[in-house]
Amino acid sequence: MSTSWHLRSKKKTTGGRLSMFRKKKKTDRGTLFLETRIGERHVKMKRVRGGGIKPKLLSVNMINVSDSKGKVRRAKLLSVKENDANPHYIRRNILTRGAVVETDTGLARVTSRPGQHGIVNAVLLEEKKA
Repeated sequence: MSTSWHLRSKKKTTGGRLSMFRKKKKTDRGTLFLETRIGERHVKMKRVRGGGIKPKLLSVNMINVSDSKGKVRRAKLLSVKENDANPHYIRRNILTRGAVVETDTGLARVTSRPGQHGIVNAVLLEEKKA
């Protein structure tokens, strides 16, 4: 897989050609999608534009779950139950934003972007019956 370039189109809306206004820069380049899996926590640090550091989460086994009262608890991540981004991510247990996961407290929907934020936050959908 290769990275995609986020550049201006080479065509005008009328169909004519646009001339190049500058060379390609490193900031125009995109990055590959990092698939966050369920497993022992593993983080990769990535330098971003401006000298900052962005944590890329490669695998995780704990999740921050917020209930309807606003109380946040740490829960053990068991499996991915539903993922609208790609149906194959359910079988491969890949976490993305919006994925419904099974935790030891119940079903929860992921609200953070694990590959971008380096942490997994979720909102409790259905509490597990005791």
